[in-house]
Amino acid sequence: MFQAKKIRSLKPNVSREQAIQHFSAGVLNLVANLTRGGVRSIAELYIPYRTFRVTITSGGRVQSRIFALDAVEGILDLFEFPAHPAESDLLTIETRNVLPPSLDGSDLRDRIIAKVRRIVFAQGFFKLRDLQIEAEVIPGDYCVPYWVCFRGVSGVAHLAVLDAVRRKREGAKVRHMIEEWLRSDRDSPGGSRGL
Repeated sequence: MFQAKKIRSLKPNVSREQAIQHFSAGVLNLVANLTRGGVRSIAELYIPYRTFRVTITSGGRVQSRIFALDAVEGILDLFEFPAHPAESDLLTIETRNVLPPSLDGSDLRDRIIAKVRRIVFAQGFFKLRDLQIEAEVIPGDYCVPYWVCFRGVSGVAHLAVLDAVRRKREGAKVRHMIEEWLRSDRDSPGGSRGL
């Protein structure tokens, strides 16, 4: 049986009741209820993130920014912080609903540099000169909380996901990551995940 483990997590800005309301009210949810079935259950899920101090140098100008990237696949949207999350911003909880990190520091460093490069190009490609981007890991990993909504009709389950910090509905990347995690447990002998 899959055991609960202690993790550190950013404090959620969305309560369970607010998540239920988010997945139940409004026209989009009415359509989802008709096409994908009603809400069957809601669960909290945690995705591990790693934080980096990113230094961006262009044309003699230097910027330092704090970004965090998911440590599972390194594909989710970056979090940007004014400073590394303080202990007062974190909770210590025990849960089975946490995706395992699969990327090491160098893989994540390469991915965060590529993502930051895209952000910098989007903000002012023509102003760039001698662009250099460096990323340094900041110790102190933590998880980001998400709410996962399970809908169902005719024996088929559908997921919807809400970022519990940014109050933002997530798309296919997060859903796919969660579905893979759930499938990997189902396919393992004697596996029993949370959720």
